[in-house]
Amino acid sequence: MKRISEINPLGEERPNPSEETRKNLRRERLQRERDEGYQMLVELCNLGECDIADQLANRNSNWGYEIVDGIVMERIDGDGLQ
Repeated sequence: MKRISEINPLGEERPNPSEETRKNLRRERLQRERDEGYQMLVELCNLGECDIADQLANRNSNWGYEIVDGIVMERIDGDGLQ
C-alpha cells in the first residue's frame, strides 16, 4: 500500500475503454441479466408462483421470456424474430 505522500492526485487516470470494449461489456452484462432473469422465472414457476413470474417477465420484457402454462418460454415477436 502506498503512503499518501507517494500518491499523485494528478497522476495517471484510468484508461477509457474503446467503443468495441464498451459494446462487448454491455453485451455481456445484458446476457448475464437475461440469464439471471431466466433463473428467477424458473424458480418462481417451480414454486407454483406462475402469476408472479408472468408479471416479472412482463415488467422485464428485455429478457425475452414469457410464461406459458407455468413454463418459461422464449418470447417470439409478432414478426417471427426473437
